[in-house]
Amino acid sequence: MTNPTRSRRRFTAQQKFEAVEVCLSEGLSCHAAAERLGLPGRCLARWARQARIDQGQPSAGDQNALTSDEGHEFARLRKENRELRRERDFFKLASAHFAKEQLSPKGFA
Repeated sequence: MTNPTRSRRRFTAQQKFEAVEVCLSEGLSCHAAAERLGLPGRCLARWARQARIDQGQPSAGDQNALTSDEGHEFARLRKENRELRRERDFFKLASAHFAKEQLSPKGFA
């Protein structure tokens, strides 16, 4: 269980890149490099995995994984899709409201 008073550390893209470089250039395991750099081992392993995917060298289990650019584009498109659906639903409700006002009290007379 995580400590609610402990703030989450944030790392810049440059810090992530440098940590992965230390891991790969020195041939260290992700766990050993993370321990040496004072990072969580899972984070460095995830960053190294993504770096291999971005460089076109995914492992056997990562063949269908998205590159970082593809992931960002996918997130942008999902957000755009969500906004377009919201707009569509708004206009559906508005048109139904105005159509209801256009009908005479007796219906289609």
